[in-house]
Amino acid sequence: MNNPDRKEKERLLKLATSLSVLVATALVAIKCIAWFKTGSVAMLGSLLDSVLDGAAAVLNLMFVRRALRPADQRYRFGHGKAEPIGGMFQSMIIGASAFFLIAESIRRFVEPQMPGNSRLGIIIMLVSSALVGLLVLFQRYVVRETGSMVVSADALHGFGDIMINLGVIIALIVSTRFDAPWFDPVIGIVLAGILLRGAWEIGTNALQHLMDAEFSEQDRAKIREIAISHPQVTDIHDLRTRSAGLSSFIQLHIELDGKLNLNEAHEIADDVELSIRKAFPEAEVLIHQDPHGIESISQFLRV
Repeated sequence: MNNPDRKEKERLLKLATSLSVLVATALVAIKCIAWFKTGSVAMLGSLLDSVLDGAAAVLNLMFVRRALRPADQRYRFGHGKAEPIGGMFQSMIIGASAFFLIAESIRRFVEPQMPGNSRLGIIIMLVSSALVGLLVLFQRYVVRETGSMVVSADALHGFGDIMINLGVIIALIVSTRFDAPWFDPVIGIVLAGILLRGAWEIGTNALQHLMDAEFSEQDRAKIREIAISHPQVTDIHDLRTRSAGLSSFIQLHIELDGKLNLNEAHEIADDVELSIRKAFPEAEVLIHQDPHGIESISQFLRV
């Protein structure tokens, strides 16, 4: 990746995470007012979600800034793994909030309480949805430009927040207009389910990055196709790929005619590396040269 491209992606990541903190702070403030005025458990769930969003946003800001640090003597592969670690924290925070919301909803079934001041609550939920919607649109743009896992998770959770806000609006309308206090905790449990699903998706994605999951089959096939398209590359094996933040790593063995001298083999490897980096500009590519047919390669290393 050339330096201007990387700097622009870093700027977008920092801006996206900073805006997430600002929006979360504003939402916590206005939802606190709404909860005190309405007493709705669904509103409490939305407030709690925003509080945890704020905590997760601060963590994301710290982890993304850490992930953007360049490689140093201690971390020669860079600090990109800080991003999925932040994703795991975000997943745990969201999951814990969901279980708390379930417990509070069950308590409201046992001790029914009619929400009040529903008009104010609805207005605040609409304002919250508008703020989050604008943030999600910008976050999706940043994800398209950077591929950031943390920003992608935050955008996914932001979309869930909008669904939660709509659920709160429905709960306030139905509970107050149809004298159905039980409907409020029902919506609370549904919202908890949305939170749990989001926590699972974010945590699974983060774990895949931490466990160095391979690129998609399509990307691996593309790398293989690029490598063997060189007229002097007979085959490849032991292709390994992984991602860490904005960086990714590709390593493979190319098989060449054993009669080539070292300089010729080196030039071929450089050509293949350049071709792969054109297709994957963010990648660090490491290529080892092997004489074709000198050793038996298992099928596992061929795919």
